[in-house]
Amino acid sequence: MARYTKLFRAASSLAQIRQRMADTLAACDLNLIYENDEYLVAKEKPGGVKPNLLATVEVLINPPTVAEPAARVDVIVQNEELPLRRDNHCYQIFEVVNQAIAKTSL
Repeated sequence: MARYTKLFRAASSLAQIRQRMADTLAACDLNLIYENDEYLVAKEKPGGVKPNLLATVEVLINPPTVAEPAARVDVIVQNEELPLRRDNHCYQIFEVVNQAIAKTSL
């Protein structure tokens, strides 16, 4: 299973982070299939690649604490593909999502 992760900190409110992440995933042509206050799951639309290559993106938003004033956001992109090459489909989706997040002001 291919799996790529990214961790970053965001100083915006949880509601703003969640909404901007949902918008960012939609801009990446991903279907949002689950959402709550601190967790989002999006999947690639079927039809473009084999079913085992379809990527799933999970976003976990950890609220700020007294010790850490910024929210911690974990982004996980995974699929069932064996990562035999560095430039595999899952990694390509990971890069697309990372570039979209970089353009978003969180």
